Amino acid sequence: MLTVDYARLGVRAGDRVLDLGCGFGRHAYQGARLGAEVVAFDFGADEVRSVQDTFGAMAVAGELDPIASRMGAVQGDALALPFADGAFDRVIASEILEHIPDDEQAMAELARVLRPGGTMAITVPRTGPEFVNWSLSDDYHNVPGGHIRIYRRSQLVERLEGTGMRATGHHHAHGLHAPYWWLKCLVGTTNDTHPAVAAYHRLLVWDIEKAPTVTRLTERVLNPLVGKSLVVYLVKPEEEAGDRAHAAVGASA
Repeated sequence: MLTVDYARLGVRAGDRVLDLGCGFGRHAYQGARLGAEVVAFDFGADEVRSVQDTFGAMAVAGELDPIASRMGAVQGDALALPFADGAFDRVIASEILEHIPDDEQAMAELARVLRPGGTMAITVPRTGPEFVNWSLSDDYHNVPGGHIRIYRRSQLVERLEGTGMRATGHHHAHGLHAPYWWLKCLVGTTNDTHPAVAAYHRLLVWDIEKAPTVTRLTERVLNPLVGKSLVVYLVKPEEEAGDRAHAAVGASA
């Protein structure tokens, strides 16, 4: 289940897309299905191998055109991306910045590799639902590699716009997931066999696999109220390219 709205991000066939913190690839796979040239990027070696293997399996299964769709998975550090300036048309960073101590450097790198006129989608845990999780359980966030901050939307937008980006809108997603995590925090974040947790998990799997009308409508109602994820959309202003060219001419005069 995607957190980012690809139509709102503007992903089209032939676009170069970076999925930073790809995890096991849900956003990368959708980009490839749309015919984009996708680079799935993650710090974890297991995640990168899994995504690369799945890309191959998708091509074999005919889910995408291996010639028209160029795909790759890269392991590396979000603070020093191994890509040229302006290398991508679209950039996605879903549920990753809350894990990174130097989030402003990661944001600067994301802005650097996006071309002028390109668009970006950043998702983080939403303030309210995340605060409930932290209040209910230290184990939810106080673990190696866990969440180290809770963002307010204004704070997130201010930091992103500090890199030269311009915010164009936002929405919330995964309203059904917030109560699930509250429940897990109440009974223990690793207690997946608790009857209530197991039952709720089955509901979420059913929703993801079948997308029944009842859960889709319920989530649509819940998203503005308790959607677990905040999604912010941004654009890199076109004038940045003109400003750099003007500066270069001035420097050579």
